[in-house]
Amino acid sequence: MDINDLRSAITVLSFLVFIGIVWWAYSDRRKTDYEEAARLPLDDDYLLMPGTTGAVQESETQEKETS
Repeated sequence: MDINDLRSAITVLSFLVFIGIVWWAYSDRRKTDYEEAARLPLDDDYLLMPGTTGAVQESETQEKETS
């Protein structure tokens, strides 16, 4: 067994690890977590929109803090 055999084995092992990570990341079990994470920036905007209860609560909290 020479160095080229070792390099080939490491390459194959690295490729299998890469395929495993891709399979894990795109599995259906992770879909709900990714959808929830994708909604986070939009949920923050909803809280700051005028006319929503979140904006009223946020402004009341800020007024109490400045008083």
